[in-house]
Amino acid sequence: MLVFKNKTAIIRILSSTIAKIEAIKSRQSFKMRIAGVVTENQSAIQFIVSVYFYCFMQHHYSTLLDIPSSLPLPKVICLDAFGTLFGVRGSVGQIYSEIASKYGVDCTPDALNKFFYTAFQNSAPCIFPGVPTAEILQYEYQWWREINRQTFTAVGAIEQFADFDLFFQHLYRYFTTPAAWEIYADTIPALINWQRSGVELAVVSNFDSRLHNVLEVLGLAGYFSTVTISTEVSAAKPQPEIFTAALAKYQCPPQSAWHIGDSLEDDYLGAGNAGLTAIWLNRG
Repeated sequence: MLVFKNKTAIIRILSSTIAKIEAIKSRQSFKMRIAGVVTENQSAIQFIVSVYFYCFMQHHYSTLLDIPSSLPLPKVICLDAFGTLFGVRGSVGQIYSEIASKYGVDCTPDALNKFFYTAFQNSAPCIFPGVPTAEILQYEYQWWREINRQTFTAVGAIEQFADFDLFFQHLYRYFTTPAAWEIYADTIPALINWQRSGVELAVVSNFDSRLHNVLEVLGLAGYFSTVTISTEVSAAKPQPEIFTAALAKYQCPPQSAWHIGDSLEDDYLGAGNAGLTAIWLNRG
């Protein structure tokens, strides 16, 4: 199921789709093309979004290796990190539950997973304009602490902690270790292929500053010449400024770059609106 953080992405999709539908609605082939995506219970928005993806989305693949070699390579390939290069080992809820149990707190992984993503999706972007660079790490820490507080409050477990801050310190550090993550099977082969082709590889991510260490411990850092993180440039995907900041490191115009990511809103729509060739990695 597609989940959008705000109405902007839906409006962009609908506006684009409606214009294209108007241009071809008289064609019989259009009726045949959409027949396979209509179901009896779809809402109007779901239907139109389905039409968009089925008919008009230019670049969408299930793995990095599915991107056709016939697609001309750009000067720079930007990639998202979490959900694109690597994912959580197990689930966020499982990790939270396991570490919480060490502090005498019993919560089901499914409930923690559900309420974590609710808190995460409802949070403001992890960016702190005007905050001195020396203070960014502390702001990131407090941002994640609040999401965790909301998560454990929602499952009714916050009062079970004798020392929530001690637990959170443990949890926060855990996500800098390789034990928390798994690299997708297609990641390294794809990076090797692109690197051998002479393409510059860059990470563009809404992750926090821990990403630098995560890339190192996962053995991925060496594939990338730059890493651009939202907290470091005071802009988060889908804002165009983060893509502009990333490409400025290469003096590369957006039309000479790709961006690949698993988020339809943040990566595909964000990069496309910034002028890059956007590729949606739909890992399902």
